[in-house]
Parts: sequence; structure tokens; C-alpha cells
Amino acid sequence: MHRRAVIFDMDGVLVDSYRAHLEAWQRLGAHLDRPITEEEFIPTFGRRNKEIFEVLWPQVPPHEHQRWGEWKEIEYRRIITTRFPSMDGARELVDALKGAGFALAIGSSGPPENVDAALAGLGREEAFDAIVGSREVARGKPHPEVFLKAAEKLGVPPRRCAVVEDSLAGLEAAARAGMTPVALAGTFPRGPLAEKAALVVGSLRELSAARLAELIDAHK
Repeated sequence: MHRRAVIFDMDGVLVDSYRAHLEAWQRLGAHLDRPITEEEFIPTFGRRNKEIFEVLWPQVPPHEHQRWGEWKEIEYRRIITTRFPSMDGARELVDALKGAGFALAIGSSGPPENVDAALAGLGREEAFDAIVGSREVARGKPHPEVFLKAAEKLGVPPRRCAVVEDSLAGLEAAARAGMTPVALAGTFPRGPLAEKAALVVGSLRELSAARLAELIDAHK
């Protein structure tokens, strides 16, 4: 039987990056003379930059999305480098899963520079066997491409993978990939998350290698 794997989203799961992303996008909004509110930002959190521009700044032409997206990501990395916001229990869960023999991967909508900065902040660069970021996929969540590519890199069948996510789009992507979706509440309330997840937790400290193994083994 294949080994089990856990694929983590990065933002809002391993890194409490919501405020840093909001601040970076708001800095960009001020720079573009079209400020945004938190209420406008919330539905876009976890999506790819191109899609966020289409929702929040439709006046920005598509050929400018990459330039302004990179501007925003530089601001984001500046923020988290100054005050790194790790999620409570993230390091302990990664260490426990690694010690239990799980394959580990990151499946993120962010650019690889953000993932690298986050893993450096966590001090767990060597713990992950595969990383898939936005530049490796053509379609963002809720399309399952990012998670399917992560499973392929790990050499683990999708049915043997659990995905830990905080967003509705990410949970839908995990389910569409044929994986076990596990939700971390915080970015979104429990109610909507529970409709898409096999399990909803309020903290990573509620997860363990044994609990995730049980969920994966029960997945049909």
C-alpha cells in the first residue's frame, strides 16, 4: 500500500498571512488610486493574483497584472520578513507528520518566492518533499491542478492524500482531486467549511498524525 501524504496550503494554514496579504493589497490599492476595503478583499483571499485583479481592479489591463502582482508580492514579503506570522501549532504538526512517515507537500496559490520566505520563517525548508506554486499551474483553485501536481511529485495516489486548507476554493479543489479535505477555520467560518470538508478544526493543534491517517484510510 502507498504511504500517506498531507498537502498543505500555505497562506492561512502554515502562515497566518491574511493580515499581511490584506495590508500588501491595500498598499497597492492606494498606489493605484483605487483603495479597497477588507470586505472587498475577503472573497478573493487564496485566489491567484490574476483573478484578484479581475475582481478588484478590472481597470488594470491584463498585460499589467504580472508587474503589479510582483509589486504586491514584494510588499508582502517585506511585511512577513519584518514580523513573521506562523500559525499556532504549524511547526509541531509538520514535525509529527514527518516523524510518522507521511510524505509532505505544499500546494499554494502564491509565487515560489513567497513559499520560500514562509518556509524559511517556519524553519522547516527540509521537511517538505514537494512544492507546487502558482507558476506551475495553469488553473487556480477551485481547479484541482495544484493538488494533483503535488501528489504526482510525491508519487502518492490522490486517495492517499489529505489536504489542509482554510479556503472554500481550496477545499473544493481538494475534493475534486479525489483527496480528503481538512479545513482550518479562521479565514472562513465553520459553517461553510463544514459543507466541503471531512473535518473542520479551529487550530492545527487539533490535528495529529493518527487523526489524519484515520481520515485518509476512511476516504472512499
